[in-house]
Amino acid sequence: MMSCGQEKPNQISSETTNEPAKAVVVAPSEQYTFQLSDKVIREKVTFKNRYGIELKGDLYIPKNSRNESLPALAISGPFGAVKEQSSGLYANQMAERGFVALAFDPSYTGESGGEPRNVASPDINTEDFSAAVDFLGIQKNIDRNKIGIIGICGFAGFALNAAAVDKRVKAVATTSMYDMCRVNAKGYFDASTPEQRTQLLEQLSEQRWKDAENGTFAPSSNNLPEKLQGDEPQFVKEYFDYYKTPRGFHPRSLNSNGAWTATTPLSFMNMPLLTYIKEISPRPMFLIAGEDAHSRYFSEDAYKAASEPKELMIIPDAVHVDLYDKVELIPFDKLETFFIENLK
Repeated sequence: MMSCGQEKPNQISSETTNEPAKAVVVAPSEQYTFQLSDKVIREKVTFKNRYGIELKGDLYIPKNSRNESLPALAISGPFGAVKEQSSGLYANQMAERGFVALAFDPSYTGESGGEPRNVASPDINTEDFSAAVDFLGIQKNIDRNKIGIIGICGFAGFALNAAAVDKRVKAVATTSMYDMCRVNAKGYFDASTPEQRTQLLEQLSEQRWKDAENGTFAPSSNNLPEKLQGDEPQFVKEYFDYYKTPRGFHPRSLNSNGAWTATTPLSFMNMPLLTYIKEISPRPMFLIAGEDAHSRYFSEDAYKAASEPKELMIIPDAVHVDLYDKVELIPFDKLETFFIENLK
């Protein structure tokens, strides 16, 4: 439940081989899952959120920008991913189109700071977006009145929450959205019964005592397998095909090479993330989801709950992870138009 690069020719897929796919182990820590555009400069940057946690990001700058004051985008996600994966790909593409784009690692993950490691929080991860806006707004080559954000997968929900509370955000776009609070509190398609919720909370509460006794935070067992057996749900196979193969593997990504702490869901169980989604208006939102994505209903329900101006785009024949890296399916031209029109 907690898991929410251009495609390479040596991609391994359980759908295209006779044997179950196996996880790949790749050593270099500076690898990226996509090729940097020859029209873009990438710089490593550091900034802090209001909790004092140091965040690490990659800033993508159009090479031909000269001394112009440019519009900017803060980008993060998917949930459990790092900036060298999907968010960096998005930043690279948007920088090609004339935006300064910041892809960053959220608190407690990747190269960013925060202890203990491998923890998530709806509050702190929302704050991470606002901290990115802080950073962008004080750069000399950026127009602070033209800042938008893009959230991918679980960070789509945090992006909408950040846009609602942070009025400096002039436009927000999401792809393959998850509402992490809703899926943890109610299960997929809100199918969890009150009894199942109570049972889960009892288990998580007991785990806190175990962690206290051991002096460490136990990892979750609810992470991607190291090898597919073939009987997993289709969306698990799709996650595996991105995170556990050369297509999207990165050694710092929790979904590729680790696990959240076992008690991480506690942060989400009582926190309705999109309570104030209507307060994004009159600033625009653009929601993108795959037609065949298991997560499609999150985007559709957010769209229904939001006030105008809003737009929902459904990508034909696409599944959830297709919008992580398949540049032929991700509507980057539409994203460019959306932000050009609304970051004025």
